[in-house]
Amino acid sequence: MADRSWRNWAGNQTASPRQVLTPRSVYEVADAVRQAGEQGLTVRMVGAGHSFTPAAVTDGILLAPGGLTRLRSVDERAGLVTVEAGVRLRDLNEALLARGLALANLGDIQEQTVAGAIQTGTHGTGRDTGGIAAQVAGLELVLADGSTVTCSAPSLPETVNPPADRPELLSAAAVGLGAIGIVTAVTFRVVPAFTLEAREQPMRWEEVLAGLDGLTAANEHFEFYWFPHTDNCLTKRNNTVTGPARPLDPARRWLDDELLSNTVFGLTCRLGHRFPAAIKPVNRVASRALGARTYTDAAHRVYTSPRRVRFKEQEYAIGREHLPGALRELRALFGRRDWRISFPIEVRVAPADDVWLSTAYGRDSAYIAIHVFHASPHEGYFRDVEALFTGLGGRPHWGKLHTRDATYLSGAYPRFADFVALRNTLDPHRRFGNGYTRQVLGS
Repeated sequence: MADRSWRNWAGNQTASPRQVLTPRSVYEVADAVRQAGEQGLTVRMVGAGHSFTPAAVTDGILLAPGGLTRLRSVDERAGLVTVEAGVRLRDLNEALLARGLALANLGDIQEQTVAGAIQTGTHGTGRDTGGIAAQVAGLELVLADGSTVTCSAPSLPETVNPPADRPELLSAAAVGLGAIGIVTAVTFRVVPAFTLEAREQPMRWEEVLAGLDGLTAANEHFEFYWFPHTDNCLTKRNNTVTGPARPLDPARRWLDDELLSNTVFGLTCRLGHRFPAAIKPVNRVASRALGARTYTDAAHRVYTSPRRVRFKEQEYAIGREHLPGALRELRALFGRRDWRISFPIEVRVAPADDVWLSTAYGRDSAYIAIHVFHASPHEGYFRDVEALFTGLGGRPHWGKLHTRDATYLSGAYPRFADFVALRNTLDPHRRFGNGYTRQVLGS
């Protein structure tokens, strides 16, 4: 970042900020915010660049998170861990495991920073356990005036967590898009380390849809991938088990997760990008290549997988009750459009939570994620699928491509007006604003 340029992981978002700083303490973040105010600049902190939206883009002061990577405190008895904003989830997961602890649920990758993950509403799949932001017990924030505040859940005992300056901010700021304040540290609720059994099994499309309610009800974590242009799905059921871990044989893991799911898949994506007519037959072969397997391991090693093939993504949360019908209509769209899509479509579920801008706020939710190879056009595919989801009152993932604006979102989130009013009070001059916040929150 020496040339003051920034690019996200997918390569579809770039920024040319006036200045790039790497603060190493909350005090340096506060100084940067005050400096931005004196110069009339905006200021944003980036994460690991795994958002596809321009959520982190700024032409003002860009704060890099690499100096905020300390594990501040661990209270095993209370089940609380405080880490700085720039800690990668992968590093947090290993640090927790070494102490006999774990996050209760995760998304399917662990490359994000903790602040970036919660601010954009990163989630996994779960019958009973929500997204990462739902596991947040407290935040340290730098506000637009350069002051530092803490907010925490009122249920935490003061002997464990000192009284917060602004406890009422937590439900708004946990998924705050960086618009409420710059997150400098996160306190997570954690649980004793646990082992998950992963059972991965190919199933036919109709078999999955017919059994969808039972599969989501019977498993702690259920998800599946549908391979477009085929009848084939790959299902994954993760459930807590006791006893020692029985991870995959290293050779099998390398074959499935590296060679087939990354190296070979990357080659087929590049082939499909150059020769779209090849995608349908390739999908039919690829969807049969990944067979059934069962293994047990530390939870974060089961939840997450390596994703080395770059892509662009759109994901919407819809009411859980709409999932079967939405999937059938999505498949019908493939019959009516001349699409050639190489990436599987990912389907997950999550319980309702109370974080104001969480995509699962107030309702049990289902998530449908669509992807394209990073170099391929996405506009027509994403536009038509988005129309399907918005017709069902869908809420777009904040870090994934969408076209929704404040007018639409104000009707999708019951606490949207409260969030915007709080943002207006705390940042009246839009010190933390950018084009994306203007789109989704209004000017």
